[in-house]
Amino acid sequence: MKSNVGKILTTAAVAATISTGAAAATLDDVKAKGFIQCGVSQGVPGFSNADDAGNWTGIDVDACRAAAAAIFGDAQKVKFTPLSAKERFTALQSGEIDVLSRNTTWTYTRDTSLGLDFTTTNFYDGQGFMVRKDLGVETAMDLDGATVCTEQGTTTELNMADFFRKHQLSYVPVIVQKADEALAAYASGRCDVFTTDKSGLAAHRSKLSDPAAHMILPETISKEPLGPVVRHGDNQWKDIVTWALFVQINAEEMGISSENVAQIKAESKDPSVRRLLGAEGNMGEALGLNSDWAYNIIAEVGNYGEVFERNVGPNTPVGLPRGVNNLWTEGGVLYAPPVR
Repeated sequence: MKSNVGKILTTAAVAATISTGAAAATLDDVKAKGFIQCGVSQGVPGFSNADDAGNWTGIDVDACRAAAAAIFGDAQKVKFTPLSAKERFTALQSGEIDVLSRNTTWTYTRDTSLGLDFTTTNFYDGQGFMVRKDLGVETAMDLDGATVCTEQGTTTELNMADFFRKHQLSYVPVIVQKADEALAAYASGRCDVFTTDKSGLAAHRSKLSDPAAHMILPETISKEPLGPVVRHGDNQWKDIVTWALFVQINAEEMGISSENVAQIKAESKDPSVRRLLGAEGNMGEALGLNSDWAYNIIAEVGNYGEVFERNVGPNTPVGLPRGVNNLWTEGGVLYAPPVR
């Protein structure tokens, strides 16, 4: 009996050691090289898009910058790898990137069969259709016989097939390798319709020579919860990426922004605010981070509302309303667990 107990204890100790080592792997690697390698799209305005000087901006870009701020106290310690939809999961599985932050839909199959974990949702979306206004189409039910462009390796292919099959409408799919190729095919008249997530449609419409000549049809044909993805089994790294976003949502709910975070940290007597900003306790310790990890996220990147407004809000070329991406207190679905 004694020897069996000893064996069990030894096995448990070894398993714990292996588990601890695996959990710390990505964070250790990131710290050693001094930056996060972040997989992003090849250019979706408002989500991940590079300007002519190679400067990346967007909601997905800011997810990686928030993690960098938490780890290094510097949101600029990120390098970006543009990936097609077809390449993205392989790049993460192989270790080419540390995190995939590329307008990726969280689905059952992806979460359970690819050796990957979704962290949390940074944008709630749904698939739609874009057409030229002069086509005379008012709803998706008018698309019988249409030629439809979309990108290979995305959830939009199956959603599109399901929609047309469900409503017994015929269509001709035009499947291409990259989102920009799908947009180019649509712009050239090779297809009547361009389909992807509605946020992507708004982003791509802003690239067209005459955006006002195109309309997004009213139907939303799917649920598309988008968010960052990490490799399965690295719990500490998953927690860092997840809680970086939760910090931003909590900060907006508490009225803390990049503009007032320093003053609030210095003056607030609210225990929940003081814990969040590292004025008391060390909530970063459980993540292997410093006590000011959350403060740095807010100071360097901003709260969720700031991220949304500067990247895709009504005053940007993408021009999206907050809608369901509003706080739960404002009629949306954004709800983050508390930092305590």
